[in-house]
Amino acid sequence: MSRSKGGHSPSRIDAQREEELVPAAEAAALLGVKRATLYTYVSRGLVRCVPERGTKEHRYVRSDLERLKARHDARAGHAAVASGALRWGEPVIDSSVSRVGAEGLAYRGHSAVGLVAEGRGFEDVAELLWTGALPARDTRWPAPELPFPPSELARLLPRGTRPVAALAALVPLLGVRDPVRFAAPAEGEKARARRLLRHLAAWACVASAPGRVARALKEETVAASLAYGWGMEVKRAPEMLNQALVLCADHELNVSTFAARVTASSGADLYACVSAALAALSGPKHGGACDRVEALLAEVGRPERAAEVVYERLRRGEAVMGFGHPLYPEGDPRTPPLMEAARAVRPEATGVKVARAVLEVMRDAGHPPPTVDFGLVMLAQALGLPPGAGATLFAVGRAAGWVAHVLEQREQGHLLRPRARYVERSLPVG
Repeated sequence: MSRSKGGHSPSRIDAQREEELVPAAEAAALLGVKRATLYTYVSRGLVRCVPERGTKEHRYVRSDLERLKARHDARAGHAAVASGALRWGEPVIDSSVSRVGAEGLAYRGHSAVGLVAEGRGFEDVAELLWTGALPARDTRWPAPELPFPPSELARLLPRGTRPVAALAALVPLLGVRDPVRFAAPAEGEKARARRLLRHLAAWACVASAPGRVARALKEETVAASLAYGWGMEVKRAPEMLNQALVLCADHELNVSTFAARVTASSGADLYACVSAALAALSGPKHGGACDRVEALLAEVGRPERAAEVVYERLRRGEAVMGFGHPLYPEGDPRTPPLMEAARAVRPEATGVKVARAVLEVMRDAGHPPPTVDFGLVMLAQALGLPPGAGATLFAVGRAAGWVAHVLEQREQGHLLRPRARYVERSLPVG
């Protein structure tokens, strides 16, 4: 998902280059962009910024600005456009699954935030993504059988294994136990996808509570399976988890979805496609961002330490994850519903108070708004979920989109095989 790159203190920048720090207005003018776009470049680590002592303002490193402008100016002609297309650039695949734009995120023409406001179930939204039609309310998927005792997988997992890592181990095992996994007529593949998503939710607790898996698999919904597996006692927990799953269900060609589509284009089975997506999701720049937000909140510990911890990270030039999404310069629309849910269910929870304090510090420091990763972790803190729960909600929810893109890629039928543009480059010696 998105990175927020903090600045370096003036002491970290050579004194002879102090004059190369410029204020925000001049930095934005140099790039020919609005301030919101400038802040997005900072969050992506493309431009360094330095907090100006005694104020809430920042100054920006001119050499970074000039390098970024030169790169943008150089993108002319087919080769340059193609080279930049895979870096938040021009679209490279036609898709009807979801749309990301100034108006927000839409699944097959339906606003993702609107679907949450309507109280639509995650299963309804998954069927919408797979078929293009929003079904009647309360879609229910049958509970699949246990393929093997959960204790067998739990014995193979090291102590403290995070849920997403456990699911990454589970999916290939489900695949090899499916003798007809390569038989993929559309309706049969959707039935396979329903079973797979039910398994992902029920087995999320296997590393810590394998005895809960069988019962979790029998719950009526994906959200209820997660709630039971995690031992949730909050009455509205399934409802809150359902909202998170819906908001994470798809997001165009994100890294994990692209990995699933490339794998699908080779003719691989559904389990292999989802395994590829889970592997991509594990990276700290994507689904792993939730884990780094968790680590930040744990380091802060108490609301009154938020400013100290955040500014110390910024002074060291370290990233503060969970802020600034390149596709949403004005703010990630998926985040407010998650933060509102967190405040509604347990505003007094320490984790919620810490998250709110970090939000205030980052806003006062002039950084971009929080991303969905921050919202997921804040909700997990409110519900008292175990470590790794934010990334798990992201993975289980996004699995619906992975399936949709796999189905679409199979319909399109072509192999995804980009060309490389060879460039001479001397390697360092020594």
